[in-house]
Amino acid sequence: MASSAAALETARRLLEDAAGETLPTEQVDALPSGFYDAFVLCGIRVHVVEPGRLLCHFTVPSRLLNSGNFLHGGATASLVDLVGSAVFYTTGAQTRGSPLEMNISYLDAAFSDEEIDIEAKVLRAGKAVGVATVELKKKSGKIIAQARYSKYLGASSKL
Repeated sequence: MASSAAALETARRLLEDAAGETLPTEQVDALPSGFYDAFVLCGIRVHVVEPGRLLCHFTVPSRLLNSGNFLHGGATASLVDLVGSAVFYTTGAQTRGSPLEMNISYLDAAFSDEEIDIEAKVLRAGKAVGVATVELKKKSGKIIAQARYSKYLGASSKL
C-alpha cells in the first residue's frame, strides 16, 4: 500500500486532473445556471404522462458516460432527481422544492446509444413532502437503477 502522503496526493491529482480535462474554469463558470439540467436531459422524450406517473425514453449519450464507458452514476442520480421532481407536477404540486433524500440501487450498466426507459411514480404527494420511485430500465426489461426519491413540496424559501 502507498504511503499516507502518496495516497493523499493521488486523491488530489485524481480530482484536479479530471476537473481540468475539458474546459478551463473560466469557460465552465461562464455557462448559464440551467446548463446542467439541459446537459443531462438533452434528448429525453416523454412517452406517457398520467396523474402520478411519467414514462420517458432516453438514448444514453456519450457525454454522460464514465471512464468505464457506461452511464455515470452521477448522471443516473441526476436523471432520478430531474424526472423524480417532474412527476410531482402530475399530481398538481406547483412548487420547486428541494430533494430531501435519494436512495439509488445501481443494478446494471447502460452503454452509449442504448435506449432506456425512465419511469417515475408518485407514492405520496402530501402538503409538504412527496415520495416517488424512479426506475431506469433497458428495453429488455432489465433494471439499470431503482430509486426512492423524496422531495420537499412546500413553499420555496427565500433564504
